[in-house]
Amino acid sequence: MSKITPSLWFDNNLEQAMEFYASVFPDTKIHGTTRYTEGGMGEPGTVMTGDFEILGQRFNAINGGPHFKFSEAISFIIDCADQAEVDYYWDKLTQGEGAESQCGWVKDKFGVSWQIVPKALYRTVTGKDPEGAMRATQAMLKMKKLIVADLEAAYEGR
Repeated sequence: MSKITPSLWFDNNLEQAMEFYASVFPDTKIHGTTRYTEGGMGEPGTVMTGDFEILGQRFNAINGGPHFKFSEAISFIIDCADQAEVDYYWDKLTQGEGAESQCGWVKDKFGVSWQIVPKALYRTVTGKDPEGAMRATQAMLKMKKLIVADLEAAYEGR
C-alpha cells in the first residue's frame, strides 16, 4: 500500500465526483464516506469526506466548499495502451463541462486536471533517433488530444 494518498478538495460536489469517477474508470472502489452532522461546517447529512480508489490509486477527498480551486499545477496521468484508450478517457473526462487543453491534458467537470498519455508518446518523444524525437515532440505540441498515428508518423519522418 502506498504511503502517500492524494487529498482533493471539492466544492460541495464530492459525492457526484465519486459517482462520476466510478462511471469512467473501471474497478473504481468507494471505500467510505463521512457525513456532516448538526453543528458541523457543512449541511447536515451531506458528504464531508470520501475515500475512494481509481485504477489502484487511493484518494481522500473533502467537501470543503468554494475556498480552494483545482489548478493545472496538479494533474493525474492516465497511461493508455493505445488510441482506443486515449479516445475513451478523453471523451469521458471532457463530457459535460469538462474542457480540452493542449498536449493530452483535459480538465473534468469538477476542475481536476488529467494527462491522457498513450505509451506511444514515450516511445516517440524519447526515441533513439534524436531527430525523430524532435519531430514527435513538435507534433505533440500542436495537438490537443494525442493521436498515436500522428506521433509515430512524425517520429518516422512520414
